[in-house]
Amino acid sequence: MTPLLRWAFGSFFFLYFAYVGLVSPYASLFFLDRGFSVIEIAILMSMLQITRIVGPFSWGWLSDYLSNRVGIIRFCACLAALVFACIFFLQSYIGFFIWMFVLHTILSSLMPLGESATVHALYKDNSFDKRYGRLRLWGSIGFIVMVLVAGELFQRKSIELYPIVGMIVLLALAVISFCLREPKMERRKMVKGELLVVLFNPDVRWFLLSGFFMIFAHASLYVFYSLYLADLGYGKFQIGLFWALGVFAEVIFFYFQSKVLSRVDAEVVLQAAFGVGVVRFILIAFLPITSVLIFAQILHAGTFAAHHSAATKLLQRWFTGPLQARGQAVMATVSYGLGGTLGGLCAGWIWELSQPRDVFVMSAFACGMAGMAIQKLRPRRYPTKSVRQD
Repeated sequence: MTPLLRWAFGSFFFLYFAYVGLVSPYASLFFLDRGFSVIEIAILMSMLQITRIVGPFSWGWLSDYLSNRVGIIRFCACLAALVFACIFFLQSYIGFFIWMFVLHTILSSLMPLGESATVHALYKDNSFDKRYGRLRLWGSIGFIVMVLVAGELFQRKSIELYPIVGMIVLLALAVISFCLREPKMERRKMVKGELLVVLFNPDVRWFLLSGFFMIFAHASLYVFYSLYLADLGYGKFQIGLFWALGVFAEVIFFYFQSKVLSRVDAEVVLQAAFGVGVVRFILIAFLPITSVLIFAQILHAGTFAAHHSAATKLLQRWFTGPLQARGQAVMATVSYGLGGTLGGLCAGWIWELSQPRDVFVMSAFACGMAGMAIQKLRPRRYPTKSVRQD
């Protein structure tokens, strides 16, 4: 991968996650400012996950069929910017509901296709372990920059500037998509049932189930963490700092990812990530003081970055060649789609009927379930070294 192409993919990750850094901490506050209730906000925010149930797999199938991931990325990035512009004309709750669904159905294509294009290019160079983390960390940096800049902006001015910031980011993302390239994909006829053969592998099913529970757990963060911090008395800029700290921790992990994954099996990294997740959410629930919350955010390096890197590497074990984009899409559908949707809705229900603390207790329990699932993977068989007999 040439330096110019690394810059293009790094910029793509930077801008995509800058948008995520706008939506995750501040969309719920924007909707609250519009007068919507907590359960209405939970439903709107669940569109981020619901659209990943069908969207990624549909886009992934199309890209594998056309053998043109980058072309679809460009089309969707431009269309997303156009649809986002509708926010300036929306007033009703139903309007926002439809808008969130359409916008994020389109955006649901970008990360699975962007990830698979990046992985394809890196594996062609035999440089996945060395380069992937250092490309992917630009997404984390984009997230940090956005939460800090937007948090300060919204604190000084108003959350009403949210649409303008989002429009700028998505326009820039559309422009940078035209700089992306990937090695030519082998065009071959799709074989009926080839994906099902992989999905019937018990290891794949346990792996996907672990991803489901991990993102189910994180839905409480994506939907309610900002509201939780606001209830504790933190301002918008302080909330942004908490988000930025967590993502800074993941940047550190991504930078050193090659050293970890070259020495430790991906399954072991996943098991550690799920254990860290249990600890993190218990701390958020039962010790919501500043010093403990800071430590819990640092653990994001394990619960997100380590999990994401190890999961991406494991996907390449089962989904290769023309199955690559659909493999990324299946993971996004099962984890972010089904897991994120059900996790967000359950979190909203618990928030309304019980107390905010119990939302994160639920998350800790889900991380434990993820750990139980990944332990079902069959151990890999490595060639045994011959022992000389005297």
